[in-house]
Amino acid sequence: MKKFYSALLWLILATYLILGALYAIYTPAWQVPDEPAHYNYIRSLAATGQLPVMETGDYNQEYLTLLVFEKKFSSDLSIEPLTYEDWQPPLYYALATPAFGLTGGQLVALRLLSVLLGGGIVALAFFIARQALPGHPAIALGTAAFVAFVPQHVAMLAGVNNDSLAELLMAGVMLKVLQITNYKLQIQDSKFQIANSPVLPSGAGKIQILKRDWVLLGGLIGLGLVTKLSFYIAVPLVAWALARYTFNSRFRPYASRFAFYALLVGLPALIIAAPWWARNSAIYGWPDLLAQARHNAVVVGQPTSAWWIEQYGWGNLLQRFFTFTFQSFWGQFGWMTVLMPAHYYAALGALSLLALIGCLWAGLPRLKQLLADARFQLLGLWLVLNVLMYLYYNLGFVQHQGRYLFLALIPIGLAFTVGLRQWTRLLPLAWQEIALALPYLGLVAIDLLALFRMIVPTLQ
Repeated sequence: MKKFYSALLWLILATYLILGALYAIYTPAWQVPDEPAHYNYIRSLAATGQLPVMETGDYNQEYLTLLVFEKKFSSDLSIEPLTYEDWQPPLYYALATPAFGLTGGQLVALRLLSVLLGGGIVALAFFIARQALPGHPAIALGTAAFVAFVPQHVAMLAGVNNDSLAELLMAGVMLKVLQITNYKLQIQDSKFQIANSPVLPSGAGKIQILKRDWVLLGGLIGLGLVTKLSFYIAVPLVAWALARYTFNSRFRPYASRFAFYALLVGLPALIIAAPWWARNSAIYGWPDLLAQARHNAVVVGQPTSAWWIEQYGWGNLLQRFFTFTFQSFWGQFGWMTVLMPAHYYAALGALSLLALIGCLWAGLPRLKQLLADARFQLLGLWLVLNVLMYLYYNLGFVQHQGRYLFLALIPIGLAFTVGLRQWTRLLPLAWQEIALALPYLGLVAIDLLALFRMIVPTLQ
């Protein structure tokens, strides 16, 4: 049975890679949000060997509007003036630079690099779900399939941007944290069984968390900190998990143990991230370590929420926020210009509602147990922090794009699959897993239809 589930995971991965490659090849050039600016960052790094600097004039709203909405990136207008991503942390661009050099800057080659990184996210989604619900491999497969086949996610992972690497590193950090959390839970379970039985429980002591695991976790965090600003939500998540791990009866004294593990995690993260912060401080001034003040000063002309409220009112802003967030989570392609037919959103909305009801149905009877479980606390906090970050961003700028929730797509996919799984339990046993697979097969069909019937005909 284990080989069967492994084969299905490989099938999901292969299907994702084929879909991602199709999107990378057939999506018209630059028709992924902010792709030209990310590409220009790589081109600048490849040409000069130095990181670009965010400067006044890097963002021109009028020129961007002309390129995107009127000219649709026709060849008579250059994308070179689009350099408003120059403030971004450098790791993704440094990784993409060799591919740029080897292929002469071919856009498709850079897109395929992002697709490969996305394959790692799909695999880690499976293993994260296995850590959260060890006895439910079908739910882990469903989580991986959700991450692999959400149409907007496929479209974004097939573009040139740093989202793919940020999601991959976030998933790596969360998998490591969940492994550490499960180790603690196994210790507690073993101690309980030992206290009630003279026989050591089978499997006890087979898994150990070593000092190098903490150092590896810190290294992953450091890499994430120099990949994308949204990754910074990993810091409070890891701090919380570290506190949960050390502040218990097994590890005394609490404070010194916490400080020891915090040093093992924090030192490698600091070694990796500190040069980037120091560079920003030297260029943009203290305390602009993340280049946010410079970014906000440069992107003049981008619609703000305050301006939108003044022009159209609160009601219009909220209606647009919820509509665009939902639509662009599932699929609103190009630069938010290519919508799917209304009945697609209606069907996906109905499926989402079924999944939500099923998740509540499965979780409410076990609510007290779930709230006390460190694994589900961690997954819930992961999602909550991502949502809060999205809301905070939209307090300043009108950025009603569901893709900003993809950093927490794995816990969303896990909850979605748990909800659908609850409904399939009403069916005969032989049909349950087939029924669970049908929505994900439907997403694959939507992926293909969206690309060849919506994106390509509209944006070419």
